[in-house]
Amino acid sequence: MEIPISDEPKLKHSNSAASHGSSANLLTLSQGEENTTEYRIQATEKEGITAGKKPISLWHDVTLVHIDPATAMPTPYLNFVCEIPKFSRKKYEIATDEVGNPIKQDTKKGQLREFKKGDIFFNYGCLPRTWEDPTHVHPDTMGCRGDNDPVDVCEIGLKIVQPGEIRPVKVLGILCMIDDGEADWKVVAIDAEDKWAPLLNDINDVEKLLPGQLNAIREWFRTYKIPDGKPPNVFGLDERFMDKSYAMEIIKECNIAWKELITGEKERKMAHVGEEVKGMVRKLSKSNLVSLAIDDDDEAPTF
Repeated sequence: MEIPISDEPKLKHSNSAASHGSSANLLTLSQGEENTTEYRIQATEKEGITAGKKPISLWHDVTLVHIDPATAMPTPYLNFVCEIPKFSRKKYEIATDEVGNPIKQDTKKGQLREFKKGDIFFNYGCLPRTWEDPTHVHPDTMGCRGDNDPVDVCEIGLKIVQPGEIRPVKVLGILCMIDDGEADWKVVAIDAEDKWAPLLNDINDVEKLLPGQLNAIREWFRTYKIPDGKPPNVFGLDERFMDKSYAMEIIKECNIAWKELITGEKERKMAHVGEEVKGMVRKLSKSNLVSLAIDDDDEAPTF
């Protein structure tokens, strides 16, 4: 049985309301030349006077809970924003520090990044309206703080999902990866419309019906930086994939942290952290408060 969840906080832009529970009224537009540092994939309205003009943030303007476009009612699923399609290797990611939060290809020392290990074998992206708080140390993350990004998702369905696509997913479990001393949670999920979805309801179902899949995911993340000359990644919780219930608690925690970030509340609660972390949060907060406002009486979702 799916865990019931309430409506998401209602965000609004200063010029007009913007809260999308699905991809029904969204399209993605390419900006700039592909395979350059200027290339962006930007979500925008599909219809109306702002169609193709007004940027829609895939991080802030898309609800965490998937809303059925036919009924406008919340579903048991969450929204997954794809950044990297399965069977590809360009390291696309949401630009969290850019207004409008388009998807871009990550860079290192000015060079576009790809997975040197090879193609990734699952759709990879994130959950909107979540944030792994770098001022917070979860008790199960081996003393490591959050990585300052939305919560990552490994979507294991059969369909190849393109960058910027939004899909309803069933959460199945979560893995605690430690990457360069930061906690980097990896949610395992499956597209709600995938043919395997009715059979997969928790992490044990994945191990039972798709044997080897979880181990392959863990080994991918353990070794993918080795070709760059870095050591293998490590994992908390004895390298176990935790179940759906545990995953939903982490997601709820990161949704609350996101709200603190975009309201500016987090900046007012950082007396206990170092200047480096304060600078990271301030930069992210300011770049995302430029065009965002939030109702003071909004409640965080109850999972």
